[in-house]
Amino acid sequence: MKMDQTVTINFPGGIIFPGHMCNILRAAATSKIRFVRFGLRQQLLIDTTSENLSILTSELDKMEITYQTSGDSYPNIISSYPAEGIFIRNSWLGEGVYRDIFDTIDFRPTVKVNICDKNQSFTPMLTGNINWVASETEHYWHLIIRFPRTNVVFEWDHLCYTNNIASITKQLEQFIKNDPAAFFDNENASGEKLFKLLDRDDLILKPSEQKVTLSSFNLPYYEGLNRYNNKYWLGIYRRDELFSVAFLKKMCLLCMATKLGQLCCTSWKTIIIKGIDEQDKHLWNELLEEFKVNMRHGANELNFQVEDNCAAGLELKSYLVKHLIIDDIRTFGICFGIKTRKKSEVFSSILIRRRHLVNLLFIKLFPVYDILCAKNFNPNERTGEIFSSSNPKALLPEQLRRAVIKFYNYRSSAIAEDHLKAKSSPERVAPKEQEYLYQCQNCLTIYDESLGETAYNIPAGTSFTDLTSSFCCSLCEAEKDQFIRIAKEELYI
Repeated sequence: MKMDQTVTINFPGGIIFPGHMCNILRAAATSKIRFVRFGLRQQLLIDTTSENLSILTSELDKMEITYQTSGDSYPNIISSYPAEGIFIRNSWLGEGVYRDIFDTIDFRPTVKVNICDKNQSFTPMLTGNINWVASETEHYWHLIIRFPRTNVVFEWDHLCYTNNIASITKQLEQFIKNDPAAFFDNENASGEKLFKLLDRDDLILKPSEQKVTLSSFNLPYYEGLNRYNNKYWLGIYRRDELFSVAFLKKMCLLCMATKLGQLCCTSWKTIIIKGIDEQDKHLWNELLEEFKVNMRHGANELNFQVEDNCAAGLELKSYLVKHLIIDDIRTFGICFGIKTRKKSEVFSSILIRRRHLVNLLFIKLFPVYDILCAKNFNPNERTGEIFSSSNPKALLPEQLRRAVIKFYNYRSSAIAEDHLKAKSSPERVAPKEQEYLYQCQNCLTIYDESLGETAYNIPAGTSFTDLTSSFCCSLCEAEKDQFIRIAKEELYI
């Protein structure tokens, strides 16, 4: 049966309340829907037939659930909240701040809004049109505009206070909507012109002393049942992007039964449940076993971004991942994107772009593939440099392998250049004593002897060699022998 309609439900910031999700899933089950998906912008996507669409929407209407049935008129507000506490630590941007922001945004933006911590690369920071990036100063934010359907980026020269995010977002969205000729699909769009329209009365602002510095991309391993602090978090990835309605319903019921008030969906089309108690760990393992949910996929599979509603993109991803595995190619630090539509937004260090040599109205023949690289291979930058073009599918794996080699050559050169600058710096009077840490080779968690490990009641000052053989990684539970001694400045982060 062909699923030709998609119902989209936004979860602002990627936060899902289990009771709310259960209601949605009941409506889906009533409409004979067995599987749902999650989108790049932390949305729930429900595919259905034209015949069953009215049943589904009627059920959602009864429960007063907001949805959209065609297009993307209300792109979701996405955030780095799913990574808070597990991939982002020691940041002033905590759960309470995120919630305060979402509570004040009492409207549905028609442009893409991103709200992110700068100290992470788990959630794309600049794929929105209005991009808020937390600054080093508590409660102040950088603001970067990416004009809709353009490559034009403008960073405002002021920092904005948390409480003003909603009002500024609403104003800027209205300016863009009111003058589409100036700000929409216009490569000459002017940031200065846009911000001259802003009413600054009652806003708490201060000049930005320097432009935002975005984190280099290193994707954390985001699936499996993992320890953090004295709790666990569970990440669930599905190769085909399909989540069973029955599984999700039981998952939400388990959240409520174990007093977990929320779960999260991510920009990687996955789910994260945080705050699982040790005593409840077995319940989650039993749920995964009941539905035979696979865990621990290869990292070179997890770091792909594919457009939403794109069977061709998923098929190409599977094809490329198979070759990466066969050839045993390292891909750490790389985000691959697959793009099959002209105006879609895909987060990537290396982009595989499909196009057709013959493209006339509804006739598309002879697909070929271009490989493009982002500036400095940072996926938060626009993908612009063409590495290889017009490749037939059969040659694509080899060309992708060569692009990966280029990435590692670039990284090696950048590291060597940094070391050279450090050695030649006139400010460096005397070498500092080398500081060593211990790093898990599986998930890159650090053991610092000066800090100890609170998760295992290991006091500060405990030497790594004095730890018992039963010591394991606080995040992925790898054994002690999986840690390596490494100089602090050479850490993989």
